[in-house]
Amino acid sequence: MRIEVRRFEQRDREAVLALAPRLAEGVAAWRRPAAVRAAVLGWVTDALTRAHDPGRFVFVAEVRGEVAGFVAGEERDHWSGDIDLYVGELAVAARREGKGVGKALMKAVTQHARQIGVANVTLETGAANRGARKFYKALGFEPEDVRLTKTLADRPRPAKGANSRQ
Repeated sequence: MRIEVRRFEQRDREAVLALAPRLAEGVAAWRRPAAVRAAVLGWVTDALTRAHDPGRFVFVAEVRGEVAGFVAGEERDHWSGDIDLYVGELAVAARREGKGVGKALMKAVTQHARQIGVANVTLETGAANRGARKFYKALGFEPEDVRLTKTLADRPRPAKGANSRQ
């Protein structure tokens, strides 16, 4: 199977948006599914809108002329003073999973990082997303920070936007 990775073009928009729900897989069970789906769609929409802004990137992988996956991200300042290339979203079509599409997309990210002189590629994935964690580990990613959450089941959930940091 031949995988072609290239920069996102407007003609890819609908196919990439159709992959957004894949980003909701592997999210902690206590998160509200509808809110998770809305968030990931928002992330992908924003990434596509800003794909050609300085410091941003979106790559798509094509197999036989069909979008099989995408990766999006940006240059970010790390608290240490380094500039990292941050991967915000990576999704592969379910029928193409395990066939090298994700690996090809991450190779393009690594090449891009080298071209712009960035030494670190960073990303986040859910602790419950075992498949993604295994995938990233095989590519050489190592844990750097850990977020811990305690769910207070007896506490009412705040309304959308209440007490949120934006």
